[in-house]
Amino acid sequence: MASENVLSQFDLTEYEEKALRELLSLGRTTAPNLSEATGIPKARIYGVLDSLAQAGFIKVIPGRPKQYQPYPPDEIVDRAIESQRQDFEEYRHSVESIREEFVNTYSPVEDRDRDELRPTEDLFHVVDVGEPSERETRRLFREARDRIVIWSKSFGFLDAVAPTLKEATEREVTIQCLLLSSEFLSEENQQRQAEIRSVLRDEYPSIEVRQSDRMLPWRGTFIDPSLEYTSGQGILLVEQEEVPNHMRQAAVTENPSFVAGMWQYFDLLWHHESSSTT
Repeated sequence: MASENVLSQFDLTEYEEKALRELLSLGRTTAPNLSEATGIPKARIYGVLDSLAQAGFIKVIPGRPKQYQPYPPDEIVDRAIESQRQDFEEYRHSVESIREEFVNTYSPVEDRDRDELRPTEDLFHVVDVGEPSERETRRLFREARDRIVIWSKSFGFLDAVAPTLKEATEREVTIQCLLLSSEFLSEENQQRQAEIRSVLRDEYPSIEVRQSDRMLPWRGTFIDPSLEYTSGQGILLVEQEEVPNHMRQAAVTENPSFVAGMWQYFDLLWHHESSSTT
């Protein structure tokens, strides 16, 4: 259907797309009704609706209970286009701001003898935390062939990576998820983590989940580690509570030796400094 093709262009999560499609059909409804109609778990439906509201695709109608109503389809398309336009303008402005420095720095390279240049491989490159880091994580899930290890505070970005994570489980990739012990979390994050653990238990039963007995200095995802240093990729975030998420960056690596080292550290935590969540 044409509408499905349009919705696939909005860069929504699987649950957000389901919810928006159903709301466009129903016109207006409550969160519990929408949960029942779409099969989205009740523990997730409010977060999904809040995300759609923030994107400007639906409006919240106060009351007891609150109701949710989609904006007219032409307005939804306009808002999606405007969001993408703003993202592009920010990107264009960012690149333009370094144009002169880039040209001045690298123009002399054209005069060098190409035979003297030797290719090098960086240990890392960085991406912003948020959609860019989530995009890299989805790529890792798609490319994983043998193993995925995840360490996270609460795995709060599950919605953003759910389809690719599901595909990895269907390929029978071994997946281990190490979460931060609830004693180190705020009350709000404890509730969020409990919801995520429930989703993982019900919808991803093949994923092994444990809780770290101490604070995690890093968060991230690594795939296909090898002690022979023949494979491995990952994305790594350093814990920085004092820095807002939108100002953080994540390190992406394709260095097999580094990934093997991080995996060995993860494995020690997993077997000796963590406990079951069940």
